[in-house]
Amino acid sequence: MRIGVDLGGTKIEGILLSPSGEVAEKIRVDTPTRKYLETVDALCEVIDQLQLLSPSKQCSVGIGTPGALSPSNENGLELMKNCNSICLNGEPLKVDIENRLGYATRIENDANCFVLSEACYGAAVSARTVFGAILGTGTGGGIVIDKQLHTGPNRIAGEWGHNCIPSSVRELIAQDRQCYCGRKNCNETVLSGRGLKQSHLEKTGIELEAVEIARLATSGDVAAIETIQIYCKQLARCLSTVVNLLDPDMIVLGGGLSNITQLYAQVPYLMDGYVFTDNVLTMLAAPKFGDASGAIGAACLWPLV
Repeated sequence: MRIGVDLGGTKIEGILLSPSGEVAEKIRVDTPTRKYLETVDALCEVIDQLQLLSPSKQCSVGIGTPGALSPSNENGLELMKNCNSICLNGEPLKVDIENRLGYATRIENDANCFVLSEACYGAAVSARTVFGAILGTGTGGGIVIDKQLHTGPNRIAGEWGHNCIPSSVRELIAQDRQCYCGRKNCNETVLSGRGLKQSHLEKTGIELEAVEIARLATSGDVAAIETIQIYCKQLARCLSTVVNLLDPDMIVLGGGLSNITQLYAQVPYLMDGYVFTDNVLTMLAAPKFGDASGAIGAACLWPLV
């Protein structure tokens, strides 16, 4: 049995994962959002409870977080960075958790945990090389090769959300889009929920949330259908750069926008002409686990023994 914990902005979800990939136990509590040490205490309490519930000896512990560990600083500490739960930024989360628990843990970005869960037990279980693309409030990603997460020396492998959109995508938007990172026209500015919302506003003059645009498209609303078609083109062209670079066996979509069913029919076809091959063999798949992927992937940070 392995323990996986998804440390989210509003909830902490911990699971006991069996060797076959089944969730044997689950605990969910609210995340303390204002004080860092309260978050550490709540997370460790969930882990302690799961250790008591495990029928085996002490379980390995993996944790998925909304940010990432920075490379070690001059003091040898790995500090959290890029967290939307801002109380975590600049804090030695891994060290503090391990000091509290008394044993080693592994921590990774939640997008990495997502793709690891799908590669080990989900939609991409039969694929060797997998790219996971998060399409939600933000746009992120991760890479798994032979069931092993690839992070790179800067621990940013797969973070395509802040690559610049291809020129062919720039043609599909009315004006340059400012990204929160300080640059313009990042992939996230067109592929996130906010990006879809902006595309619909540019096209119709009507401001709707992404979930409502998707619902209207499914109901036959012509304007919403056209917005989704534009989004499919944008996604196909941005993913084409991933295929040209990594040539993955499969791309698995995650995040709220992965629920748009039109993506899986249109995007593979729309990549033709942008991928440097005559016949694109990379498969596009919907996720198997949804909200559970973070905790499952976190447990998979430790191999089976």
